[in-house]
Amino acid sequence: MQKKVVLVAFQGQPMCFIHVLLNGLELAAHGHQCRIIIEGKATRLIPEISQDGHFLHALYRQMLEKGLLEGVCRACSSKMQVLDDIKKAGLPLLDDMSGHPGMAKYIEQGFEIINF
Repeated sequence: MQKKVVLVAFQGQPMCFIHVLLNGLELAAHGHQCRIIIEGKATRLIPEISQDGHFLHALYRQMLEKGLLEGVCRACSSKMQVLDDIKKAGLPLLDDMSGHPGMAKYIEQGFEIINF
């Protein structure tokens, strides 16, 4: 049975973020519909993991290539001072709930939401 899951990355630690990437890729590989939202302090990781030498770079690229990234929180990207980096990377910005990604639409579409 196919599940619909949204993984929300909040924590800014790479060792937490790796689990978002790994779980997202595994869910997709098993035929589940998975979307990843990057929120909070996790937005600060994007400029770091975008670099070729970062240990999460390959997983990050796989997530992007598989189309798993739903988007990045606009308000948190601004607060964490990485909004320009997110825009330069061409990543989608989510801001439908007072500058943050709202969860109601995903719940209404039958997605389970898991926060990291």
